[in-house]
Amino acid sequence: MKKDIIFDTSVWIELIQKQNTPKAILLREYFEDDKPVWLTPTILQEVLQGTKNGQQFLKLKSLLSGFNCLMMNPIEAAIEAAQLYSSLRQKGITIRKPNDCLIAVYALHFDLEICHNDSDFDLIAQNSSLKITAI
Repeated sequence: MKKDIIFDTSVWIELIQKQNTPKAILLREYFEDDKPVWLTPTILQEVLQGTKNGQQFLKLKSLLSGFNCLMMNPIEAAIEAAQLYSSLRQKGITIRKPNDCLIAVYALHFDLEICHNDSDFDLIAQNSSLKITAI
């Protein structure tokens, strides 16, 4: 049985670029098996802002609009992400992209795993209860 997973932007990029990596294949299998594909507002933004032109933007916007977007109070999410970032800094760990803390907060809040290609999530998981999808 497949678990509910948040696929990070890094995996979406592999899928969009038609790469056959294990994580892109897993995301494709979620589509084919009609399993829930979870997005966060940050992932939605990151995927769309990486488009090359207006046509690709509209196509991806239409595609992504069909998936589940997790919702939290934006102020609470921002505060929790800042707390997570700060707690890691106090341990001597610097997260390169603070948006990863925001995505991690959604995963923690909704008790979902993250499938990713970003070492920041590994650092967060090593120092919190964040769960990473093993592939």
